[in-house]
Amino acid sequence: MPTVTRAHGCWVTDTDGNQYLDGASGALVVNVGHDDSRVTSAMHRQLAAVSYVHPSAFTSEIGERYATALSSVLPMEAPEIFPVSGGSEAVETAMKAARAFHLANGEPHRSIVIGRELSYHGSTRGALDVSGRDALRAPYLPWLGQAGRVPGVLEYRCPNPSHPEGCAEWHATKLESEIASLGPDLVAAFIAEPVGGAASGAAVPPEGYWSAIRRVCDRHGVLVIADEVMTGFGRTGRWFASEHFDLRPDIMTMAKGASSGYWPLGICAMSNRVASAIAETGFVHGFTFSHHPVGAAAGLAVLRRIDELRLVAAAQTKGAMLIEMLRDVVGEDERVGDIRGLGLLIAVELVEDRNAKRPFPRSAEMAKRMTLQARNRGLLVYPSTGAAGNGLGDVVMIGPPLTVDSGELEMLVSRFAQALEGLR
Repeated sequence: MPTVTRAHGCWVTDTDGNQYLDGASGALVVNVGHDDSRVTSAMHRQLAAVSYVHPSAFTSEIGERYATALSSVLPMEAPEIFPVSGGSEAVETAMKAARAFHLANGEPHRSIVIGRELSYHGSTRGALDVSGRDALRAPYLPWLGQAGRVPGVLEYRCPNPSHPEGCAEWHATKLESEIASLGPDLVAAFIAEPVGGAASGAAVPPEGYWSAIRRVCDRHGVLVIADEVMTGFGRTGRWFASEHFDLRPDIMTMAKGASSGYWPLGICAMSNRVASAIAETGFVHGFTFSHHPVGAAAGLAVLRRIDELRLVAAAQTKGAMLIEMLRDVVGEDERVGDIRGLGLLIAVELVEDRNAKRPFPRSAEMAKRMTLQARNRGLLVYPSTGAAGNGLGDVVMIGPPLTVDSGELEMLVSRFAQALEGLR
């Protein structure tokens, strides 16, 4: 594994002087690009003023400014912002908030959170329990088992027998059945990524999916938690992926692009309805490094850069361009089963049999091999497995910084095609 020594814009350099085009923003993180002086300067100023205070003793001026700025772009009404140190912490916070909401409303029996197959929400115990990646869960199964589960959303491998007809309602019916099976009065929340992350390979839900899911949840008093850890902050061509589907979540989780990797920052945002109820009885929760002032400075600077550079619109335009280029150049390759995504969140699924959509055997390690082939050609991509279920299904995630230019997009596609050829 090479050792990094420098990163700037869309490029990473190792100690041997090799340069790599960052075609995956690390792990779909570096939305505003590497080495943005506006972001680093804002962090330096905050470090010089106040580097740390504990949130039980102080709030901070920079934290308040960040919360106000972030609230203005969220698809929620008057949200309450709870900053933490990453996506897993944000998800744990969201699930605790859902529990606290029901306690405040006199429903202490509501504790179950329902997740989906082909999902990933974090590596802490609660987040892992609601996740649907078997390989990541397997070592810790004795600790898991409290969450409910419904089928994952992946149109390329849709489990609906009538696909492509009625997929949204089919998924809604599955959620309704799971709620009924678990006990309608016991379910606290449903958590899902508005657009799939690495676990499903940038899977875009079928038309009407989120409105149908929202109706089921509202009918049963179940809160909707939108996990925007990978999809937020312009990545899909909207500030947040929820906006593509007119989804207004009760609770949102964010990280990755929130600070563009400049600081470990995650966020749980609660709608006014949820936050107001919790405020009446209190929220028993907290972390040593939550509400960090330097994290707030990084987050605020990133918000401003996304706005100044018009990166939300850029992700939409460049994403459409990139997915079309990929389809033109490698779309007919016999090992490319599907190219999908939204904005600059794109996945290429590799298959052994294109017509049957049959995945490669796990032993072939195609996603890993493709990643190594790409790196040898100066391109960084992000591998994922399991999209076909049972640990099968090789996906390569592509998502360069939103600052990527057209020449770099052409180079990305060219190097990706060369890497694919190198697999032969």
